[in-house]
This record gives sequence, structure tokens and C-alpha cells, in this order.
Amino acid sequence: MDLELTVGPVAHGGWCVARHDGRVVFVRHALPGERVIAKITEETTRFLRADAVEILDASPDRVVPPCPFAGPGRCGGCDWQHASLPAQRDLKAAVVEEQLQRLAGITRKVLVEEVPGAPDGLGWRTRVQFAAQPDGTLGLRRHRSHDVEPIDACLIAHPEVEAVGVLAHTFRGAAGVEVIASSGGDHAVVVRPKPRRTVAVPALDASILVDQGKGRTEPRHGSGLLHERVGDREFQVTGSGFWQVHPGAAETLLDAVMTYGAPEPGEWALDLYCGVGLFTAALAEAVGPDGAVLGIETDATAVRDARRNLRDLPQAQVERGRVEEALDRFEIERADLVVVDPPRSGLGREVVDRIAGLRASRVVYVSCDPATLARDLAWFDERGYALADLRAFDAFPMTHHVECVALLVAS
Repeated sequence: MDLELTVGPVAHGGWCVARHDGRVVFVRHALPGERVIAKITEETTRFLRADAVEILDASPDRVVPPCPFAGPGRCGGCDWQHASLPAQRDLKAAVVEEQLQRLAGITRKVLVEEVPGAPDGLGWRTRVQFAAQPDGTLGLRRHRSHDVEPIDACLIAHPEVEAVGVLAHTFRGAAGVEVIASSGGDHAVVVRPKPRRTVAVPALDASILVDQGKGRTEPRHGSGLLHERVGDREFQVTGSGFWQVHPGAAETLLDAVMTYGAPEPGEWALDLYCGVGLFTAALAEAVGPDGAVLGIETDATAVRDARRNLRDLPQAQVERGRVEEALDRFEIERADLVVVDPPRSGLGREVVDRIAGLRASRVVYVSCDPATLARDLAWFDERGYALADLRAFDAFPMTHHVECVALLVAS
């Protein structure tokens, strides 16, 4: 079914909002203010989802998508290829503002800042997950679908990812293939087999790892170790372990965290969800030998990497566990500064309550989801922590994703 719609404001997730017969319609491939013909792709009792398939009145912010695989029914990796980069950042700012106001009661003007390294919004993604088709050729998932869009290039992939050349090969027996290019010049390919299948992996100039499930990888060729450099410090990351995918994001976020946190010599800091120790290292250097930093991380491989990355900083300690469990296990009752960088699901009420109970003078919250950030900020406010400042960064150009760093201070 096709509908003629006048498109309203942007919504979280890469959609714009329209209305038809009293129901909300979430529309992709549209921009606020446009008049479009939209094809319904999903219907529920409360709302519809649709793709704009014809633009009747175009927004001045509309551009021709640079990627030939973008558009209705095509690759689902990007959300805003049809919008200029300034417009994309304005849309993301509007989403952050709306989530803060609706979920946390915070009215605040937000500016989404460019992250250095991708001035045209292309060629930035240093980790790309491809899906495999039954014949072993690779592509990218269509939006909200298990169907695979065949492609011969990904324009947001970093040139070093493209250079590995996986799209020219087949991976029979694979469900998916992740390609990683580190800032240290390493390349890795992580192959995820289909259940009870062995993957035929072509010869590639990269480390080859096989995904064993539950966060474990097994090297098949090469060490599988990746080296990332931020400032004067090098970090080792095993296999497909977490690292920011935009080449400028790690340093940009680190600068924001350290500016907001302002750790002083001799202070006691916590780095929760610390990964391989990016923030932990900088905090440890700042608090010095008379201070201390405890990092907590659930992933065993990341903990091992973090300990290796921090071995020259005796004032830094990294332990494995769920945040609330580890804080209790180590009887942590006070801290001067807390830095958190949780997954997309955010902290949750229990962790917010536990952090608030530490009575730190400031909490720095790094978030990749404005909805869970706003939810958690509301809970922090109930526990006496107010939002003092917030910065937002366009660490994922062409997509709806946005990275935020928030400073909370004890009231």
C-alpha cells in the first residue's frame, strides 16, 4: 500500500514521523518537511513503518546518495545518505534534544560535532560486518531483514578495510565475515561459521580468526592481534574485541572524558565497562603514583588485553565482572571520579543506584544511545546528580548513530 504523506520531525533510529488516519507512520529515506509517496513495509495496531519511494516536494537538505546501494529496500547500513552532512548532524542533535526532554525532562540545545578523519562522511568505518549468502558471496543486510544486499564496495568502509578484498571472494559455510583494519596497520578477518559447518576461507593478507561463539575467537592464520594508537600510547586488542570504529573517535572521546573528569593527582577513580583500557590508562597517568584507578569489564579477553596495555601503570588495576557485582566484591564504597562507557543498553537502575552511592563529585558518562542515556540521566537526577554539560559527536556519519559524553555533578 502506498500513501502520500507530509513528513514531520525526525525520530530516533533513522526515521521521520508522519501521520495517516490518526496513526503514526515512521518513514525512512525521507526528511522533515518533505511531501512523499511512501510504501508501507510494516503495520501494527499502533503505528506503520514505511519507505519513501517517491519525493514530491524535496527538502533543501536532500542530496543524491553517494552509495549506489542506498535507498528503499536496499542496504540497511546507512540511514541518512540522502541528507547533507550538516543536515545529518542537525537531525542527530534534534534526536538527542528530544530524548533528553522526553525521558529526562532536560531542555538543552545540542550541537553534534564533526569527528576528524572523514570530512565527506565516507571511508571511516574500520570494522565492517558482512553477511554471507548461501553461495558464500558477501553483502550487507537490508533494513530490518535477514535478506542480503549484494554489493561490490562499501563507501563508508575505511580504505584499509576495502584493501583486504573480501568482497572478491566466497566464504562457503559462513554466516558472516567481519573485516577489521587497525590504526597500527594490522588487518584481521573474523569468520562466523553456520551451525555445524566448516568454512572454506580464501587466502587473504590478514590474520584469520574463527568465531567460536560467546565472545571467543580462534586464530587460524596470523596472531589475530590488533594494535591501536592514541597519542603516545599503543593498545593491543585481540580479535574482534571492542574498539571505536571511527579512526578519530578514540582520541576525540578520550579528550572529552579527560576534560570533563579533570582527574587530579592522588585521586581514586573508577573506569566502568573499561574495555581494553583506553580511559583507564589516561586516568592512571593523571592521578599518578599517589592515586589509583580500578577498571571493571565483563569480557575476559578485554580484561586480559587491558592488563597487558596497563602493565607500565601500577596504580591501574583491571578486574572482570558485572559492574554491580564487582563493586560489591571489592567493597568499593567511595570514589572521587567515575567514568562509565556502557553498551547500547545503558546502565540501568541498579547500576545507577550503585554509582550514586559512591558519592563521587563527578561522573562522566560515554553513551552510544541517546535514549538509554536520557533514561539513566533521569535516574541519576533522582539520586542527586545533575547534568552539568554534554557534548555530542558524529562518530558514525551517514547513520543515525551518535556518541555523547555527559558530565554529571553531585548536587
